[in-house]
Amino acid sequence: MPQNVDRVLVIGLDCATPQFVFGPDAFDLPNIRALMSRGCWGPLRSCDPPITVPAWTCMTSGVDPGALGIYGFHNRVDYSYQPMRITDATAVKVPRVWDILSQHGKRVIVLGVPQTYPVTPVNGCLVADFLAPDTSVDYTYPTSLKGEIEARFGEYILDVPAFRTDDKESLLKNIYKMMHNRFDVAHYLMASKPWDFFMMVEMGIDRIHHAFWGFCDPEHPSFDPAGPYRHAIRDYYQAVDTRVGALIEQAAPNTAILVVSDHGARRMEGGFRINQWLINEGYLTLRNPALYERSETSRRIEQSDIDWSKTQAWAAGGYHGRVFLNVAGREPHGTVAPACYQSTLCALIQKLEAVPIPGNRTLHNKVFAPNDLYALSNGHPPDLLIYFGDLSWRAIGTVAGNSIYISCNDLGPDDANHAQHGIFIMHSGPEQTMEQRAGLTLLDVAPTLLDLLGIQPPRQMQGRSIR
Repeated sequence: MPQNVDRVLVIGLDCATPQFVFGPDAFDLPNIRALMSRGCWGPLRSCDPPITVPAWTCMTSGVDPGALGIYGFHNRVDYSYQPMRITDATAVKVPRVWDILSQHGKRVIVLGVPQTYPVTPVNGCLVADFLAPDTSVDYTYPTSLKGEIEARFGEYILDVPAFRTDDKESLLKNIYKMMHNRFDVAHYLMASKPWDFFMMVEMGIDRIHHAFWGFCDPEHPSFDPAGPYRHAIRDYYQAVDTRVGALIEQAAPNTAILVVSDHGARRMEGGFRINQWLINEGYLTLRNPALYERSETSRRIEQSDIDWSKTQAWAAGGYHGRVFLNVAGREPHGTVAPACYQSTLCALIQKLEAVPIPGNRTLHNKVFAPNDLYALSNGHPPDLLIYFGDLSWRAIGTVAGNSIYISCNDLGPDDANHAQHGIFIMHSGPEQTMEQRAGLTLLDVAPTLLDLLGIQPPRQMQGRSIR
């Protein structure tokens, strides 16, 4: 039986991908490699969908998106046609690791973990994530911690502004600035506050993937071998590795140390306008389609005038696509009879799986109904989830009278999509030896963290301790 440890330190690197950490294109990351050499490590299968929200909450609660009722950054709050709402901490109805540890009298520090704004009390300190609108709000618990941080470090950086931009030089500087600010605060909290459990998440790797993948990947559609940022991703990983090493060095003996990510990344081949496709296929009807006939005109589906009496389905875009059926008796002006629900779904799945891309090649989409992914689907789930090109293409929510294919993100410049595997590295004691592990999943992390501190994981957790 493995011995428990005195403390647990979790360093989260949003979007860190196995390819660059221990895969075929691994960078020189001496501190992370040293941790691997005295622990276990391997790819960490993310949740479905593999995106920041809900992935970090799945990791820290031990339950999947269906049980959470959280299917993306924005979710339906009812079956009306109102725009979806941002899914912040108020949507999380299950305890996360730091809540359980607080109940057991353990002292916790939580820094920048997604879906922690608005803040809630813990037995210790909490600094909210980038879902806080700005630093004018109370983004810390206790409230006094905000003034303490700002007196020492200046304004706390919640996120980089407008990371989908063509001003790459300014963006790169801001990503580094955010990263150093986050680690500086981490060092201060580790040294000045009592803790048994410390967890932080650094967001810069996600931002640099989305902004600079095309400069670094020779197979990316926009790759330019003469581009000025050829090694931007490599250099950033190495800068993060240096800060990770300093944080590990600060940890006391008999501290379990984990480096984890919520999902990975891959190049974005293009975008597929899912709502425009639904229009073309006769599932979605606009009241004034002439507005969208000019090729230069596009509009977000939330801003479009939909004729619900003639619409069977509409969709939300993002790194994955979500399709919602307009069901009679469920939606206000539903047109799909409940008796036809399953046959309509099957027809949509068949068509979506056969969608071609220019050149008459199949896109190889993966299409799921919630029942395919979750034992339970709480809240207001989509009727279908779609990974276009198995996550190599982005789902584009806008409608337009031109091609259903575009070369970029409809929200601004973006070079990368998400991938289904993140990273897991753990050193949990002197008796542990280097071991590569297979079959690790996001849901295993929460029970592992509790197990390390000698606390029995709650029955609702769907994973199991990696130990």
